Amino acid sequence: MKSDPIKQNRDDGIEFLQKAFTTEQTCLEAQLKSSDRIVHFGDRGEVNEQHFIDFLRNYLPNRYTVDKAMVIDSTGATSDSIDVVVFDRQYTPTLLDNKKHRYVPAESVYAVFECKPKIDKGYLEYAADKAASVRRMHRTSIPIQHAGGEYPPKPLHHIVAGILAISVDWADGLGSTFETNHKALTENRVLDCGFAAQGASFDTFDADGAYCYGPDSNALAFFAFRLLSRLQAIATVPAVDWTAYAKNLSQPTNQG
Repeated sequence: MKSDPIKQNRDDGIEFLQKAFTTEQTCLEAQLKSSDRIVHFGDRGEVNEQHFIDFLRNYLPNRYTVDKAMVIDSTGATSDSIDVVVFDRQYTPTLLDNKKHRYVPAESVYAVFECKPKIDKGYLEYAADKAASVRRMHRTSIPIQHAGGEYPPKPLHHIVAGILAISVDWADGLGSTFETNHKALTENRVLDCGFAAQGASFDTFDADGAYCYGPDSNALAFFAFRLLSRLQAIATVPAVDWTAYAKNLSQPTNQG
């Protein structure tokens, strides 16, 4: 029986993509592990944060800006420093940029991530607290004018939050112990997704909130494409009420 050339080409293409993405994951893991040679823990963390930032920049379209940042809102509140922020730059410029810190308007944020050596109970809770520091901030949304009238204010979207790491600490990986600890994170502290370079990823992006786990050898690409799909569903960020920011700049303070 003759083989089907179309099917064979498709199978060859799938095999090529799987091997190519596996190689990228192996390279990222090697880069992250190589930072162990850096003695100072803070410097090591900054290097690994940059590896993860570069990874997301490579996988996400240019409409998404990825960087370390703090988030600010129109009331003057600021978030904790966030390792990785995915935000809109086209409609909401960053504020007070310098080489070490960007201040990103809360309305522009799509997603936030913390970068840690491993996924375990302590780091899950730490990442959850960081996420909450962003989600609790005030966000504005105003109508958008167009030639035929105006579009109503866009409802505020759920800010995606996750954890990025080198490994998973539990013996059973992202198994029952992980799920027990993850489910304990509620409300603003919910973590929607996570990735470990040694070969693990999870998310709860589906409508029923069920856990979705990626294949070990292609956890990197699986995580990135699932994240991209979730970001696409958010579409654009709300239109910022810049007058709210301007108003608070004109208010007197109590500093003596």
